[in-house]
Amino acid sequence: MNGPLARLAHHRDAISKRISSYDQTGANRDYRTVPAGETVTIAEITGSGCITHLWFTMWSIGDPLIRSHVVLRMFWDESEEPSVEAPIGEFFGNGWGENYLFSSLPLICGPRDGRAMVCYFPMPFKQGARIELENQSEHELSSLYYYVDFETRDVADDEGRFHAHYRQELTEPHSPNGEMDAMPPVIENPNDQGNYVFADVQGPGHYVGINYYIQSPTPLWYGEGDDMFRVDGEDWPVSLHGTGTEDYFNTAWSPETEFHHPVFGLARVPGREPGLAPGWTARDYHFWWLGRAHVYRFHLDDPIRFRKSLRGSLEHGHGNTLSLMLGSVAYWYQPTAQPAGPPLPAAKERDPMPPIIDQDVHAWRAEWLKQNPGDRWGNRWRTNG
Repeated sequence: MNGPLARLAHHRDAISKRISSYDQTGANRDYRTVPAGETVTIAEITGSGCITHLWFTMWSIGDPLIRSHVVLRMFWDESEEPSVEAPIGEFFGNGWGENYLFSSLPLICGPRDGRAMVCYFPMPFKQGARIELENQSEHELSSLYYYVDFETRDVADDEGRFHAHYRQELTEPHSPNGEMDAMPPVIENPNDQGNYVFADVQGPGHYVGINYYIQSPTPLWYGEGDDMFRVDGEDWPVSLHGTGTEDYFNTAWSPETEFHHPVFGLARVPGREPGLAPGWTARDYHFWWLGRAHVYRFHLDDPIRFRKSLRGSLEHGHGNTLSLMLGSVAYWYQPTAQPAGPPLPAAKERDPMPPIIDQDVHAWRAEWLKQNPGDRWGNRWRTNG
């Protein structure tokens, strides 16, 4: 038997324990506050064992983006560098400081409104574990509730250390004609050099998934970019080369509806107009991909294994032709605790980009008409090339 229940009946010589924010006086003030700019240690465990479950919820009186401004860090085996480093909302599966429902097997943002953040990734350690939160907001974290469930036990040599890291990038087109090359005829892209890199890992290990957050200022479909995994520093072509972003995330044909599967799906999609013009189909509404989207994929039964290194990347539009604000949290295991990755962008740099609104589109149109005075309708570019 395979799957999450495969070893449920197996006996293990272990003791279950918990660290939580409960009120140790016996009253009901079961939370902590974290002043602006401060770091708190919420769990410090000695010896050998495995974290089996995390649950958090939080609220700030003054900061609606608090979950993007609080950074989660985890340290294994007395390491001075965190093996997990990410904004807490993005780590658990809610981007941009938003609260929305997200349901997968290892990570969940549950009711109410996605505010319950849950993790079931196993996190073994042999020489202790430490979990910290840093409040990078300008406001107090008014209420922080948490559970850290773990078991004390011997850890086998083949049980790896859990890693996760947040990255983001405002991409730019790597093409001769900029974003115009995002439309046919398509250009060729013979390598992965201009891709958005979401994982750049040194040493052996296995990659187990990603939460991928897209902010698109363009009405074009964002998902034509191929996924590419360069294993152990191999030369081009790479061993794992996909056919498009939606294909890597196990979807198809430019999906535009929310879908939650245990290991893949779309937890957040851009808004949709309520109806269609006469004679039109949904495929005519290409502008519907403007806005925020969150897709996810976990490799629980099909991890990507590597012995020396792994570089995981995605094109931003076919041939890297689109300007997108991309963010991601990649998840993987390695035999020993390693630094998660480069330092995170500052809190303000992680704030969501402002939405594109009708005035923006009108300003672009006005500029086009100014440059093309004979084009009153604004679409002469189609015939002029």
